[in-house]
Amino acid sequence: MTKLWHTDEELFDLAKKELFTAVVGDVLDKMGIYHQFLPPDIRPIEKEMVIIGRAMTVLEADYFVEVMDGTQNAMTAKPFGLLFEAIDDLKPGEVYICTGASPRYALWGGLCSIRAVHLKAAGVVVDGYYRDTLEIARLQFPCFGYGPYAQDQGARGKVVDFRVPIEIAGIRINPGDLVFGDVDGVLIIPKEAEEEAFTRALEKARGEQKVAEAIKNGMGAAEAWNKYGIM
Repeated sequence: MTKLWHTDEELFDLAKKELFTAVVGDVLDKMGIYHQFLPPDIRPIEKEMVIIGRAMTVLEADYFVEVMDGTQNAMTAKPFGLLFEAIDDLKPGEVYICTGASPRYALWGGLCSIRAVHLKAAGVVVDGYYRDTLEIARLQFPCFGYGPYAQDQGARGKVVDFRVPIEIAGIRINPGDLVFGDVDGVLIIPKEAEEEAFTRALEKARGEQKVAEAIKNGMGAAEAWNKYGIM
């Protein structure tokens, strides 16, 4: 199998230029790796946004006061828990991907985005809502979630851990897995499968260009399938 990239930056650039989530998802199905798309409620702020990067996994939990006296857990006494530590730990090319909370408040906002942009993070995916939507859109920072909702997490939730395995709708996400999202959904590609998945996806996408040209020139769908095996 010919190596088509040698660094994450080269892979991310190829994916943004030539791929889309549907073709990578199709390849994962062929590899027997099913159910890797996050729920369709998780959508980009703007349709043109594309996100690809390494998962920096974040675990959130519901709380019911901002600061709690008499707690048995020192972290519980911190407003927002480990949120700021998690954001500050973002590395270039990483995606802040967060779950664990009920959908009662926003898990991400404008100031978080400014800090993440400074750290050269690849974007954010939240299993919940975001806020400061216009500010995030102006930054052109890839942000995926349920939609805008201004209610703050301060008195309602805390980050309790990060860089740990998480699950969203039963889909396992390990630190370092690839997160690839566009208007059609957010896909999790396990690290151990990424080289084969993206190599085959690039081959398929390039083949689809030939099929598209053939169909534009009058070839029937059945004939195209029989000739190329792509549709």
